[in-house]
Amino acid sequence: MAGFAVEDMFLKAAKAHMPLGQALLAFGVIGMVFFAVMARRQGEAVLHPAALSRPLLIRSGFEVTGRLFYSLAIALTPLSVASAILQATPLVVVAGAALIFGETVGWRRWTAIVVGFLGVLVILRPGLDGFSVLSLVTVVGLIGFAGRDLATRAAPKVLSNRQLGVYGMAMLALAGAIILSVTGGAVWPDATGAALVVGMTAFGIFAYNALTIAMRTGEISAVTPFRYTRLVFAMIAGVVVFGEHPDALTLIGSALIVGSGIYTLHRSRQRDAST
Repeated sequence: MAGFAVEDMFLKAAKAHMPLGQALLAFGVIGMVFFAVMARRQGEAVLHPAALSRPLLIRSGFEVTGRLFYSLAIALTPLSVASAILQATPLVVVAGAALIFGETVGWRRWTAIVVGFLGVLVILRPGLDGFSVLSLVTVVGLIGFAGRDLATRAAPKVLSNRQLGVYGMAMLALAGAIILSVTGGAVWPDATGAALVVGMTAFGIFAYNALTIAMRTGEISAVTPFRYTRLVFAMIAGVVVFGEHPDALTLIGSALIVGSGIYTLHRSRQRDAST
């Protein structure tokens, strides 16, 4: 999670040196090549037939949506606010698992989900002076990432972490290309811009690979709570690097989201232990 927060920090800083779409496109292409080389070294097909299966195509669509809108949120809104709203993703996943896959979710977890969504509203503060329409971009990104996580449950098991890395980075490159096609203005990056892209790519690849391994080999109930540490690292980066000062409502909303998320996972673990 620290790797993802640093990746976000580099992306936000790189926007001052090149168009956002260009930075994402470069990140995606470099990451795709890296995972492709790793896959070939293990004798794996880069373009596996399962990549065109319906579950993975749905996953890819949500991946593009999440990457596209969350990257815009990082560039256009305070890093601490965007990261705080993103922490509601596990709550949306739990709700989606109940509504789409028919998983049993008791009233306690539904209550926690509602509290978490209220936390998002506290941060967004619709109707108040601090409301920003741009914050809704993060909500769309959140939905994209939640849909990706739900679709991953049905993704073919024959695909390795390296192959999933190739396809994930390809969707990131596509998101960057979409943004760049709209904004235009690609430039030859200066030394600082190039260094920021390299740093973003290095931390992003490390974080993506580590999370994929953790989610596919560890217990989800044990791994997921660590997602919330991303908010801590993001807020530190926002304050130290970008001079952000999260206000009381942002901190209260963040506490509601994180607290309800951890409680939901705790209830899930208790339910699994009793069955």
